[in-house]
Amino acid sequence: MTVDQHARRGRPPVSEEGRRAQRTAISREAVRLFRAHGVSATSGSAISAAAGVSERTLWRLFRSKESCVEPVLSTTIERFRLALRSWPSDLDLGEHLRVTSASAPDDVRADLEAALAVVRLSRDEPGLRAVWLVLQERAEPTFADVIGPRMGLPPDAPEVRVRAAMMNAALRVAADAAADDGGDTDLVADDHRPRLAAALRAVTTFSDPPR
Repeated sequence: MTVDQHARRGRPPVSEEGRRAQRTAISREAVRLFRAHGVSATSGSAISAAAGVSERTLWRLFRSKESCVEPVLSTTIERFRLALRSWPSDLDLGEHLRVTSASAPDDVRADLEAALAVVRLSRDEPGLRAVWLVLQERAEPTFADVIGPRMGLPPDAPEVRVRAAMMNAALRVAADAAADDGGDTDLVADDHRPRLAAALRAVTTFSDPPR
């Protein structure tokens, strides 16, 4: 029997979209278990059982149990980036973030709550903190992609990269502060959004680019 015949008899390959959905579902369950039992008391087998997948699938998709939080965090960061990208030039940033948040579906709000829980847990869990900081570092170039056009400069221009780093720092500080508050996610977001908007407004207020 040929390799192709074996392939046809096996399971069909999972699409990239299906793989992302599976990773996200596992991530949500991992965060739920970490919040309920702590990271050290949560095993890979517990995560896979809660997510309804085999351990083999879990370890194929994630390198460690701590890395299971990546999809929830990265999705939240990406939604923030998209909100910035869609920010109209004639609208206050705080108001834009409020409107964007108010219209978000329930799963987006749940992911934000989960992401803040991970940030909170990461204070005492170096493995989670490492994941959070690495994802933030990876996000910086995507922020430069948003800032560059507003400055009239390419994303890799030093001036843009500095602003992107400042934006990243503002987001990290805001996330840490919001995570410390705990409580209802919507109320926490309402409390911290104006301060985050003020910090980001300072970062994204540009003079004419150098000639």
